[in-house]
Amino acid sequence: MSEPATNPAVTAVPGPTLSLPLGLEVLRTSSGALVCLEILFGGLVWILVASSNVPVPLLQGWVMFVSVTTFFLSSAYLTLLLTGLADRIDTDWNFLDMVYHFTALLFYFAAFVLEAATTAANGGAHINPLPNSTEAVMCITYPRGNIFTVLSGTQYSINVAATVFAFVVTICYGCSMVMGIKRWRM
Repeated sequence: MSEPATNPAVTAVPGPTLSLPLGLEVLRTSSGALVCLEILFGGLVWILVASSNVPVPLLQGWVMFVSVTTFFLSSAYLTLLLTGLADRIDTDWNFLDMVYHFTALLFYFAAFVLEAATTAANGGAHINPLPNSTEAVMCITYPRGNIFTVLSGTQYSINVAATVFAFVVTICYGCSMVMGIKRWRM
């Protein structure tokens, strides 16, 4: 008696699916360039928020968490592509790429909104020197919202820059997600 033939479609495990090239060729693609921009500008957000001494830790703590986490995850993803190790890990890289960039987009959008709220909440306080005196008084106007911050001029400028770069990183993650969806659907 002969054994029944096995169906190769049932027993075969599909190989990893990756539409991006491996090695240095990935840097020549728009997706590779966007990942580099995500790392660069995400690192700038991290540095800028940290250098402002995090004046509103409740809001800016999330910004720090998102910028540090996505910086390291994007760096690890780019390293996997550059070294070619992504080809050895048996998974659907196109799906993981899309899910990662979607999650990072959501997290970075929330971080951008919180950083913008922190920066916009400033403006209700300023320090005026008293006439004919070496002392100064802090004048506080009526706050415009529920959040009220007192930032020095340097902190305010740093937070404005962090807000702009957080917006740029959010756009980069959005573009990467759209390209990831296109690769995943193919």
